[in-house]
Amino acid sequence: MKVIIVGCGKLGSGLARSLAKKGHKVTVIDSNPEAFELLGKDFSGEIFVGVGFDKDLLEKAQIQMADAVVACSKSDDVNALIGRISRNIYKVPRVISRLYDPRSAEIYRSLGIQTISTTTWGVQQAMEMLSYDQLDSVLTIGDIEIIRVETPALLVGRAISELTVFGEIHVVAIRRDNKTFMPTMGTVLRKYDVIFIAVLATSMSRLKKLLGMEQKWGEIK
Repeated sequence: MKVIIVGCGKLGSGLARSLAKKGHKVTVIDSNPEAFELLGKDFSGEIFVGVGFDKDLLEKAQIQMADAVVACSKSDDVNALIGRISRNIYKVPRVISRLYDPRSAEIYRSLGIQTISTTTWGVQQAMEMLSYDQLDSVLTIGDIEIIRVETPALLVGRAISELTVFGEIHVVAIRRDNKTFMPTMGTVLRKYDVIFIAVLATSMSRLKKLLGMEQKWGEIK
């Protein structure tokens, strides 16, 4: 996974080191060259000095190829702007912006940008959000939830029809290789696909069973 992290403070540097140690390709951007000292001498990723919302700099960091962008600078406005640029212009599949003011979180969530407040943010939480190893509710429409989840091992190589329950559970979109498309019943799921599923609230347990998560995960919060 290729991840771009904007902001090399305590969170950004800790997340960068953790991801790099797991073998991910990590790029860190910060306007302060001294901030990169937090990465340590053994950091294997790339570093760029500059403003995180500079499109030229982002393209130099190959944002077009990024699987995820994490904006964790000291400014809510900057983090939100980077999130919108990453999501809307470059169509990055996984975008996370740290917001110090949690009241703004719902606005950005509606735009497809995951957020978390500084009081609950931590490296482990960020790692979990990047991996999509849990069900992530991105939209609620009455009694219907739109769920986002990465293809579990159980379903790799299986057809969409095996994840469909008419009137209850439907796959509405798949994000694959930086492109989003509407699948057919015969579409075969691949590893690292990000699946968007419409599910009735009353059918959540059934969805978890189909995904092989029934015993592993609790209810979505």
